[in-house]
Order: sequence, then structure tokens, then C-alpha cells
Amino acid sequence: MRAAGTSGRGRRLAATAFGAVAAISLLAACGAQDSGAGDVVGQGFVSGDGSVKQWDAGDREAPVTVEGTSFEGDDVSTADWLGDVVVVNTWYAGCAPCRAEAPELVALAHDRGADGVRVLGINTEDEAGAAEAFERTFDVPYPSIEDRSGQVVAKLSGVVPLQAVPSTVVLDTEGRVAARVIGQAEGSTLEAIVDEVLAEADAGSGGA
Repeated sequence: MRAAGTSGRGRRLAATAFGAVAAISLLAACGAQDSGAGDVVGQGFVSGDGSVKQWDAGDREAPVTVEGTSFEGDDVSTADWLGDVVVVNTWYAGCAPCRAEAPELVALAHDRGADGVRVLGINTEDEAGAAEAFERTFDVPYPSIEDRSGQVVAKLSGVVPLQAVPSTVVLDTEGRVAARVIGQAEGSTLEAIVDEVLAEADAGSGGA
């Protein structure tokens, strides 16, 4: 009888431990702090800590094109926005850091549009109803591409971990990756990056 009781306690302890591990894994998938995750690509999930990486103009790779269909049914392509600075943000409605940074992205789109700055979302999880409800809640003025297949965000493979949400990538006026933020992006950080890329473009135009 004592052996049977000990076995039962062991099973309960094992079940409790398994549940704790599963809960931790779920929490880590969106918004957990992990300072070592910023440069990791291809893991099952990646948590972001808001780490920033920038590339000097001379070190940037070839232009990338992010394109797909918005939740409104429109074709969207960053190739049509060459000459502008483009801020690409991955998100989904149930992601707490995505909700926290949404007002900053909305403000950026409103305040800097006249300066040649565009914002584009990539939604990696949601059906149209959930995504559009999020857009109404935050009064989002920019389009988001539906990408539950992962084919759109795959264009940024090697730049951001494919399952790190949210992540934000800034494309320069030639469509090259100028900067990335893995995790929740601060509005002041995005403003500073955008200002640098715009100034760089203005300096290039002035020297032509």
C-alpha cells in the first residue's frame, strides 16, 4: 500500500512539473524577456527583448520585397514604395507586446507619412475577423498582410527569427534592411531609426 501511495504522489508530481513546463513554453512564445534570443534564427519559438540592430548603408544586403494581400483584399508590395522608408511590423491580435506597441506604430504612420514613411503590418496568426477587430480597436491606418502560411515573413529570413512576434524591420529608400527590432519596439527608438534613414537619404540626394 505504501509503495502504491508513493507511486501516486510521483505521478502527481510529474504531471505538475509537465504542466509548469508547458505553461512556461507558452508564455515564452510571445513577449518573454530573453536577452540572448535576439540573433537566434530557426528555433521553435523566440522571445524578444526589444534588442536593436542597425546596418550601415555600405553593409546592407540586396533589397527585399515584402508583398501579399491585405485583410481588405488589396494587393500590397513594398516594391511600390521605393523612395520611402518602410517600417514592417509582425503582429497578431492576442500578443500582449503587439498590443502595447500598436499606438506607437499608429502615431508613426500618422505623424511621419508626410516625410515619406510608410508602415506595413504582417499578421502571422489571425483570421480576418480577429485582425480587423484589432485594427478597429487601435484605429490602425496602415495595411496588414495576412500571412498564416509564413510565406511573407519568410522574405525576412536571416534578418529576424521567423517566429519572433512582434518584430519590426526598417527598410531604407532602396528597399534594403537598415534596422531591426526583435520584441516590443519603443516609439522613441523607431523615431530615431527613421530619422537616421531619412537623413541618410537626404544626404545622398544632396550629393547627387
